[in-house]
Amino acid sequence: MKLTRRKFVKSAAVGASLLLGRLSSVAKTHSTHPPAAYLKTSRPNVIFILADDLGWGDLSCYGRPDYRTPNIDLLASQGTKFTDAYSASALCTPTRCGFITGRYPARLKIGLTEPLSVTNNLVGLDPGHPTIASLLKSSGYDTALIGKWHLGFRPEWGPNAHGFDEFFGVLAGAADYFLHKNGLGKPDLYENLTPVRRNGYLTDLLTERAVNYVSRRRTSPFFLSLHYTAPHWPWQGPKGGEPVTFTDKTIEPITMGGGGSLKLYAEMMRSLDDGVGRVMKALKDIRLNTNTLVIFTSDNGGERFSYQWPFSGQKGALLEGGIRVPAIVRWPGVTPAHRVTHQMAITMDWTATILAAAETGAAHGYPLDGNDLLPVIKGASAVRDRTFFWRLRTQDAAREGKWKYVRRGSVRTLFDLSIDEREQADFSEKNPAIMQRLSSDFNKWSEQMLPRPSE
Repeated sequence: MKLTRRKFVKSAAVGASLLLGRLSSVAKTHSTHPPAAYLKTSRPNVIFILADDLGWGDLSCYGRPDYRTPNIDLLASQGTKFTDAYSASALCTPTRCGFITGRYPARLKIGLTEPLSVTNNLVGLDPGHPTIASLLKSSGYDTALIGKWHLGFRPEWGPNAHGFDEFFGVLAGAADYFLHKNGLGKPDLYENLTPVRRNGYLTDLLTERAVNYVSRRRTSPFFLSLHYTAPHWPWQGPKGGEPVTFTDKTIEPITMGGGGSLKLYAEMMRSLDDGVGRVMKALKDIRLNTNTLVIFTSDNGGERFSYQWPFSGQKGALLEGGIRVPAIVRWPGVTPAHRVTHQMAITMDWTATILAAAETGAAHGYPLDGNDLLPVIKGASAVRDRTFFWRLRTQDAAREGKWKYVRRGSVRTLFDLSIDEREQADFSEKNPAIMQRLSSDFNKWSEQMLPRPSE
């Protein structure tokens, strides 16, 4: 019998309802009789939550006006919210490379892909390159990646080859939330290296696996990298959404990113927020709430349904809307609650901060490009004397304090973010020395990276 989307969604909903009932029963048992023997060590457990294409203002605690994200907002109220956090790139593959390695994406060939196409089997994360997972694993941590990888499709480029004891998720950049197929219509849900079939909405499946992982008894601290695919297209909420048209083309079909609506986007965000809430509840149920560092952020700016105000630009652009992202750090007893910081931060900083919290150093010969932000998240004043650099095929950008240098094609501009966060007024003619210095600093930095792909 042919399985239509409507029948699939209906059967998945019934199965999910039964499963949620069993999970509810388990949760009640945990909350009534919480286990007393879960491991507490001097080194924290770590949960790093990475949303996909989540815009700067897409959380209600960052200003989203048309829906609420109460569980993620609670993280912010219990910890520190960053106003000036950035992704390592305006696209997903380079940013994920930046987090996993702790280094600027342009140092690696995989980091030059913008992003990695579903048909590209020629490049992946170098098997010999140290990663946050391999470093933590060697220092005694249990490690798992649940969610999106997008750093290579061959086994030697996958999560298990880079320090993750366990992997459950998708390898490509996007997947149908119900059928779990990539842009070419091929199944893309894996348990380690084994393709698997599961019924259910992908966000819920990732949440359920994360809850299971967090709830286990263990003898070592754990590092969970939870990479949701939400709210990346295709635009499908838990009750359904835009159908995906699969083709045999050699590129990801545009139809996979077509359509959508604000209503569907809100449903996807509510599911993401519910998932984060369930993971945090599981952590509390096993009494590891105060011994776990939680970081929540996004891989780049948002897309067509994101709320970016006051920024201009979106995913794929090096304007603020493409690279400024929400970031929240929660660690009870370590991070002050209800705190907002204007500390500039970038993806690689989370790598350095996690390693520092875990009392683990960088590998010899592979220095980190990120800074340890533990002093800041413990309450120290923000330090703003840093310069960040970004590079795409036809775009460059650098930020130093209030100044932002941007090149788009042949057009070079200088913005003063202290008075023009929307990047509308060009200050280069009034400040030629600053323009020249930032342009020169960018070129010096770029020369240390791999050559950019031809424009």
